[in-house]
Amino acid sequence: RIGSSVEFDWCSVSCVKTLRGMGHEAIVINCNPETVSTDFDESDRLYFEELSQETVLDIAELEQPSGVVVSVGGQTPNNLAMGLHNNGVKILGTSVEAIDKCENRFKFSQLCDGLRIDQPEWSEFTTVEEAFRFTQRAGYPVLVRPSYVLSGAAMRVVSSDSELEHFLSKAAVVSRDHPVVISKYISCAKEVELDAVGQNGVLVNYAIAEHVENAGVHSGDASLLLPAQKLFVETHRRVKAIGEKICRALRISGPFNVQFMCKDNEVMVIECNLRASRSLPFISKTYNVNFIEIATRVMLGVPQRPACIQPMDMERIAAKVPVFSFSRLKNSDPRLGVEMQSTGEVACFGVNQYEAFLKAMIAAGFKLPTKNILISIGPSQQKLEFVQYAQMLADMGYTLYATKNTAETLKAQGVDSCTTVYKPFVRREPNVITMLKTGKLDLVINVPDSMD
Repeated sequence: RIGSSVEFDWCSVSCVKTLRGMGHEAIVINCNPETVSTDFDESDRLYFEELSQETVLDIAELEQPSGVVVSVGGQTPNNLAMGLHNNGVKILGTSVEAIDKCENRFKFSQLCDGLRIDQPEWSEFTTVEEAFRFTQRAGYPVLVRPSYVLSGAAMRVVSSDSELEHFLSKAAVVSRDHPVVISKYISCAKEVELDAVGQNGVLVNYAIAEHVENAGVHSGDASLLLPAQKLFVETHRRVKAIGEKICRALRISGPFNVQFMCKDNEVMVIECNLRASRSLPFISKTYNVNFIEIATRVMLGVPQRPACIQPMDMERIAAKVPVFSFSRLKNSDPRLGVEMQSTGEVACFGVNQYEAFLKAMIAAGFKLPTKNILISIGPSQQKLEFVQYAQMLADMGYTLYATKNTAETLKAQGVDSCTTVYKPFVRREPNVITMLKTGKLDLVINVPDSMD
């Protein structure tokens, strides 16, 4: 799939270089030609084959490797862990049973309950009726999460009975083999990620990154700030403590990633992946500590001391933003959600979070507006929240246009220099469509009424 390999390619190559540097032969299985790991010079042997259980077992039978690393290539090799293990292939690092406990949403939610780790209210279901019973009890919105999924595929935030019924009838997610977990979705919560390496259940190194967007956007599509800039000290402490609990309970030996929702100093776990995450190359380069090198040594049983990381002493803030290809793909849907859409990423340093973020946005192709900005915001609360920023834009000399209700709110709150324009379905001028077609708008700030 387009763009889903860059981060994991870096992880794979770092792992291979570490293995070879320690005197081991390294064999790579990968069928993506757009990667460095498929360069013949990078490994001792390269199999340009698909990542399926049958193929990997055939290669393992021929090569007789002393172990297989599944935790640096993303979700696809991670999904093969149980099948390979059952066929006698040795998986290096964290146990296959622990991987299954995290990938199976029901088992992981049970684990969190047993460890007294907060998580949103949840339930499993194998029938549509069970899903409806949960929503009647917990209320909307809810997050529907199948097990063993790639890049958030088939996950969905659902806001009504009709949406839930439509989603479950269209998506093949209800399965008796892997029960689907439905959980309460916390609106307006901040998402935080812990990326770490454990050794025999002991946390060796960790990094905490903060999402710019609220929880609900796939981490591959989210903008990240490192070190985290707007977290309470108590939140930071709890995130680390929960990471240590999970690491200890699963006896993790290798890389892992935990995603959290934080709101009003409450910290709740969303999910845990016992593999390298998309954020790991960004974190490794920002802190100048190669987490994959440490993880590879751990998986080979070499005792590791924590590398020195001092986020408070950093003179620069790093921001990572996604790159999208919507303009190149005809009829593609530009809405973001829990399923990944980005095809790349850009990272930049800045003296503060704003400079770093703006640099990264410009590097990703964003053009700074020079004159005209259109504002269209659906939810009433968010209209009021945006008033102060609209005034800032007006004070900077931009000409502001807004759709009817947004313009009324802005003017009522004292932002007078705002011109009303009509939405596309209203056949009156000045119309948004006309202004877009004639190139009169430099920037559109659009917050829809709902997730759909």
